[in-house]
Amino acid sequence: MTTIQWFPGHMAKARRQVEEKIKKVDMVLELLDARLPLSSRNPLIDRLVGHRPRILLMMKSDLADDAVTDGWIRYFRGRDVEAMPIDVGNRRQVGEIPRIANRLLEQKKAALERKGIRFHRIRAMVLGIPNVGKSTLINRLAGRSAAKTGNRPGVTRGQQWIRVGNTMEILDTPGILWPKLEDPHVGLRLAASGAIREEVLPKEDVALFLLRYLRERYPERLRERYRLEEFPSAEGADLLEEVGRRRGCMVRGGAIDWEKAAEIVLRDFRSGCLGRVSLERPEDWLEEDREGKSDENTGDRPRN
Repeated sequence: MTTIQWFPGHMAKARRQVEEKIKKVDMVLELLDARLPLSSRNPLIDRLVGHRPRILLMMKSDLADDAVTDGWIRYFRGRDVEAMPIDVGNRRQVGEIPRIANRLLEQKKAALERKGIRFHRIRAMVLGIPNVGKSTLINRLAGRSAAKTGNRPGVTRGQQWIRVGNTMEILDTPGILWPKLEDPHVGLRLAASGAIREEVLPKEDVALFLLRYLRERYPERLRERYRLEEFPSAEGADLLEEVGRRRGCMVRGGAIDWEKAAEIVLRDFRSGCLGRVSLERPEDWLEEDREGKSDENTGDRPRN
């Protein structure tokens, strides 16, 4: 697969808006997809954020493999990055965010108070890729429907300040992808999660990638979900064909409707019907870390 280039005009506009507004915030809430934490980290964000404090919020943790998520938390904290898993349905987890933000800004508050300047509210910017759950999280924090939500990338188009209690204000921003997805595995993970519009990568290619990964890492989930006694011997196409047969994705003449079968696999993954699945693990990236070929804060790339 060649480099994926996808950078719609509204994303370029959103990046310019972030560059303008970032000067007005105290810190950043950077949202990742817990199922693919490094693949869902936009390397542009580091340049935008600079040295401001930030919290990495690993969204959709209720869909990710708990053991793998624990490994990612250790991975980030080992690099002095504050990280925590977030299930937006878990009030305790969501309630921790303002408290951690306050702790990270204690020194700044104290410095301002010594100068006689009163620190009123934390101003935080929410950043992340499309469809990672920014608006849903903001609504949970605000306790009301303050931000528009949707299950497809590109729903949030504008920017708005939203008050969270008496201590915090949050700036909602559109999801931003980077202009080129040079690693095809990163592109496929993002497509599987729903961060990339479906017309960019064929559904069948994404479903085949997902099935191959699941057969390697979570074979029992495939057997249980699709009632497979054994896997076909081929690399992936036969497996998608078998799933299509078992789900009745047939067209005239007994052929498989590949697109429909692919839609079922992707929907099952995104909805959690395949169980708690993570698409990458820290060890997938550590070899390049050791070789010094990647930057832990920006453009990390996994080994194939």
